[in-house]
Amino acid sequence: MPAKKRKTVKPEYETDDSSSSSEAKEKHPEKSSWSPPHWEKVYENIRTMQAEYNAMRQKARKSNKSKYSAKDQRFHILISLMLSSQTKDTVTGAAMERLKEHGCTVQKLLDTSDKKLGQLIYPVGFWRTKVKYIKEVCKVLKEEYDSDIPRTVEELCNLKGVGPKMAYLCMCHAWNDCVGIGVDTHVHRIVARLGWTQNECKTPEHTRKGLEAWLPKDRWKEVNTLLVGFGKEICLPIGPKCGECLNRKLCPEGRKWTTPPPSPKKKKS
Repeated sequence: MPAKKRKTVKPEYETDDSSSSSEAKEKHPEKSSWSPPHWEKVYENIRTMQAEYNAMRQKARKSNKSKYSAKDQRFHILISLMLSSQTKDTVTGAAMERLKEHGCTVQKLLDTSDKKLGQLIYPVGFWRTKVKYIKEVCKVLKEEYDSDIPRTVEELCNLKGVGPKMAYLCMCHAWNDCVGIGVDTHVHRIVARLGWTQNECKTPEHTRKGLEAWLPKDRWKEVNTLLVGFGKEICLPIGPKCGECLNRKLCPEGRKWTTPPPSPKKKKS
C-alpha cells in the first residue's frame, strides 16, 4: 500500500489573524457600567491557582534582567514574543537563553548568518519564517529606531511578524505602559468560557475590546499572564480540568461538569 500523504498545516501568524493591525489602532471603547457577576472572586481564585506558576516566571525574569541594559531588555522582550507564537514556553525560554549566550542585540543578530540564527532558535514553531522576520525587524530597528524598539502599538504592528497581541504585551512589559490587553487564543477561550464580555466575541481582537470595556486598568498587565498559565494548566482547550478548578461553581462551563464514573475494575483472570 502506498504511504498516506501527510496533511500540511498552514502557519497562522498574528499578521494573518482576523485581528488586523488597523483594528489595533482604533480607540479603546468607553468604560462600560456592565461587569460579569462574581468576577472579582473568579479572578482571585485564578490568582490562587496560578500563584506558583507565576512566581517561577517572575523569578526567571528578574534573574535575567540585571545583566542587560534597558534597551537590550526591551529588545529581548520583543524577540521572545516573536519566538513564542505557536511554541511552548519551555522551548521559547531555551531559545532565548541560546540567543543571549550568542549575543542578543540588534547588530549581533544582523551579523549572524541565517543558518546560525536558525540553529539558535530551533525548534520554535515555524523557525525558518521567524529567522526571516527577525532579520527584517532588526534592520528596521537599526535604521529607524537607533536599535531600540518602537514606542507605540501602531509602530510595533508595522514590524514583520508582530500583531496586536504582541504589540500590547510589548508595551506593557518592555515600556511599562499598558495601553491595552494582550489577547491570545488562551485568553480568548477562557474569557468566552467565563462569560467575561457583554457580547459574544469571535476574534481575539474583539475579545480585547470587550474585556477592556469593564476590567479595571490596574489588572491589564497581569491578566494575560494569569489566564495564559491557567489555560495551559487547568482550563485546557480540550478536556478542561473543571473538577480541579476553584471556579467550578462560578463558571458557566464548570457548572455543567459532572464527576466522571469510576473506571470499571478489571476482572481477575
